[in-house]
Amino acid sequence: MKIGLFGIGLDTYWPQFAGLKERLEGYLQRVEQKLTLPDVEVVNLGLIDTAEKAVVAGHQFRQADVDLIFLHVTTYALSSTVLPVVRRAKVPVIILNLSPLPAIDYEWFNALGDRTQMTGEWLAHCTSCPVPEIANVFNRARIPFHQITGMLEDDPECWREVAEWVDAARVAHIMEHNRMGVMGHYYSGMLDIYSDLTQQCASFGGHVEIIEVDELAALRTEVNDADIHDRVAHFGEAFDVQPDCPQTELERAAWTSVALDRLVGQHRLGSLAYYYMGTGNPANEDAISSIILGTSLLTARGVPVAGEMEIKNVQAMKIMDSFGAGGSFTEYYAMDYRDDVVLMGHDGPGHIAIAQGKTKVRPLAVYHGKVGRGLSVEMSVKHGPVTLLAVVQTADGRLQLLVAEAESVPGPILEIGNTNSRYRFPTGARKFVESWNSHGPAHHCAVGTGHIASKIAKLGDLLGMDVAKVC
Repeated sequence: MKIGLFGIGLDTYWPQFAGLKERLEGYLQRVEQKLTLPDVEVVNLGLIDTAEKAVVAGHQFRQADVDLIFLHVTTYALSSTVLPVVRRAKVPVIILNLSPLPAIDYEWFNALGDRTQMTGEWLAHCTSCPVPEIANVFNRARIPFHQITGMLEDDPECWREVAEWVDAARVAHIMEHNRMGVMGHYYSGMLDIYSDLTQQCASFGGHVEIIEVDELAALRTEVNDADIHDRVAHFGEAFDVQPDCPQTELERAAWTSVALDRLVGQHRLGSLAYYYMGTGNPANEDAISSIILGTSLLTARGVPVAGEMEIKNVQAMKIMDSFGAGGSFTEYYAMDYRDDVVLMGHDGPGHIAIAQGKTKVRPLAVYHGKVGRGLSVEMSVKHGPVTLLAVVQTADGRLQLLVAEAESVPGPILEIGNTNSRYRFPTGARKFVESWNSHGPAHHCAVGTGHIASKIAKLGDLLGMDVAKVC
């Protein structure tokens, strides 16, 4: 990901106030240091102090293909040094209104005696002065902008905000370049999960690769005994395989898991939504009914997989995982009014990297509502703060991000071989359910660890997408 950075000043000041330009350039360098993070390239164009330089800078940012621009307001500057940069670059902009110190030392300042020197010192602290002018011009030019007001140093809240914007831009970059696989067909009758693939690409970017289940079945024929043996051994390391799991089922799941990895690799997938009945085609049915362990491993290593071909929800899972929070497929299970919690989980793949303890593997004689039988995973999300995210298709045809923050709490779960957690919401279970449902989401959502609603809100701003937070 590339971040654009530039500061602004007024060229008229430099011959008037000795050392001012160099001082402001030092502030800008300090911002660059703070923005330089792993996997982030900072494109710093320095101080833009004339309208002519602004035009050139706009072209440079566009040529560099930056994802986000930070505008560091170092002192008063004309808005003509700002508008051409941002207008040409055509990417989101964050105004950094950062004071070099908590306050001017008034006694020292007033004792300087030289009013020219005093004015130069004042201008070095004059960061907030042009922000209203810049805001006015951005509004009239219909350019969305965001602000961070604080201090250059010793301001954790300010720099937490900066870090969240960078993180949100990184996730937007990931979604823009993600290749989402869609394999099979919808679960018949689930009207809420039917999705417009063009709308998904228009909103998040990325590419949708339509994949035949037959390809997975064909790849299974190329898996050898050594591959299966090694994958079964890996299952023993990654999962808590229960004693009643038949060896033949472990081998069948390993067979499919190896083929799945090859499928994902061949299509360079970053996520996958699937569902298939396989009725009347034994090879396809065998592949799909043994897919859960392999899809859980993929989900844990950054390739989230959603069952029931829930395309909207695999997007939510990818967002959560890209924020480093996980993103496990979930839905309402039941209400526990005695403990004021909502039981939530799902059959199929789970995000085993965010499990409370090791994920259990259990054999199921029947996959409820689906064809076949085989092995399934049972886990709870780590106890502590969690965030729920749904990608909602609204009545006007747009996409919305729906968010809630909660706690994953200990307590009894349903030991049915599915993912299963107990969530307590600050509004209470009744209020949460009604508030969440009022936005008309599909019955699935993604759950991840930590409270990251503020990051998701920033991602929504960058994508031009409405974000609703219920708690």
